[in-house]
Amino acid sequence: MKSKAEVVIIGGGITGCGVAYNLAKKGLTDVVLVEKNYLASGATGRCGGGIRQQFTTEWNIKLAMESVKKFEKMNEELGIDIEYEQGGYLIIAVEENEVKEFKKNVKLQNKLGLDSKFISPSEAKEIVPYLNEEDILGATFCQSDGHAYPFRVVEGYAKRAEEMGVEINRFTEVKSIKKENGEIKSVMTNRGEIKTNIVVNAAGGYSREIGKMVGVKMPNKPFRHEILATERYKHILDPMIISFKYGIYFSQQRHGEIVGGIGDPDEPSSYNTKSSLKFVERFTSVLGKILPAFKNLNIVRQWAGFYDVTPDAQPILGYTEGVDTLIQANGYSGHGFMVAPKVTELIAELIVDGKTSLPIDELNLKRFEGETVGEAYVVG
Repeated sequence: MKSKAEVVIIGGGITGCGVAYNLAKKGLTDVVLVEKNYLASGATGRCGGGIRQQFTTEWNIKLAMESVKKFEKMNEELGIDIEYEQGGYLIIAVEENEVKEFKKNVKLQNKLGLDSKFISPSEAKEIVPYLNEEDILGATFCQSDGHAYPFRVVEGYAKRAEEMGVEINRFTEVKSIKKENGEIKSVMTNRGEIKTNIVVNAAGGYSREIGKMVGVKMPNKPFRHEILATERYKHILDPMIISFKYGIYFSQQRHGEIVGGIGDPDEPSSYNTKSSLKFVERFTSVLGKILPAFKNLNIVRQWAGFYDVTPDAQPILGYTEGVDTLIQANGYSGHGFMVAPKVTELIAELIVDGKTSLPIDELNLKRFEGETVGEAYVVG
């Protein structure tokens, strides 16, 4: 392991590996990435792989739209099949207040250039013929939404970064960070010390722990979100289906399995990644109600990961006041995989160029010193 680097990246998920790749792409290869486990062992490798642009805040919409442009070219750019498919996202409304909110959301999305639309229950059934539309009052749909295979994306970023000269150290845990006069001097790991001036905090659910190492208080908290995969079934579902009311999301993957999760409003903040029977019962009950064809499928496996949730459900990006050489790239609130391609490009621009192609000051950590207006829904 190198004992000195211009940049040290903490975290080997899509953000960490994406930043490493984009830095190398811009010519900065004196970079060391450290991951305490295997790559994509955190939130990235435990997510459902969904990629949506139908958000309720301008920043999440913009970052997702720009990321979709990158996902569309990723197979060619990274030289790997990320299993990217744009089957769309169908977001169903089951209450009257959702209909009003969804129409408002579509107006904002359309204003920013996203081709989303509000549709009737019968139109939703045309998109998903097996859909039970009895309790549905309407839905929004965006065809350019989709999903990809998270492990393939991380593999592609990491492989290309290493080929360009970045050092990636797996099973390397950060123990402490040395700083003097508000500047980072080195990162201490279980495998030795790495002298550096710039650290990228891409540690996901553990990013607040990294902040503590240099005396920075961060508002994001980890929350367990469970997920499962079923046996394979004939292909009948193209889009990802979401219900904010039920907190559920699910999609059918390339090989026929259904992958999805459902949130628990009573879930406390923790680092718990155990699976529960309660989750299976809730998920299967709602899944069978929305799409009855799937109600008798066998579950192959279930697991859990973290949503790294901020008070406004938007990411924390950029330099850190008081520790200027600590760069934040975390707090995605369950949407990291969707927006990381653009975010990681912006972080690389910030480090190499000193400025970003999209101004990200509004997403700085210091915004939490005042009131914030946040994303309305944290799911799928």
